[in-house]
Amino acid sequence: MRKPRDYDSELKALADKAKALKERRVRQLGELVAATGADALDADLLAGALLDAVASKDAATREGWRKAGAAFFRGKQRKPAPRSGGQPEGALPLDGGAASR
Repeated sequence: MRKPRDYDSELKALADKAKALKERRVRQLGELVAATGADALDADLLAGALLDAVASKDAATREGWRKAGAAFFRGKQRKPAPRSGGQPEGALPLDGGAASR
């Protein structure tokens, strides 16, 4: 006689796997935002740019974005957008943080 299948445990395992995949995707998207330097943008600006990209129907524009993205992942453009301010990332001001005159 065959052992009956435990559908509840199989469904729970599938739900757990789906949740883990979704969390991984969200984490990877966050890492992509940080790697491109887009984390320095205001959240409203970033959301607007992404919404515009999703709504864009211009094939030439989309192809340009695709090529730029492919070059980024190949390592040709791994330089994130320049950060505002004159201090290198992680550097402390020489005057102890006092306003310059």
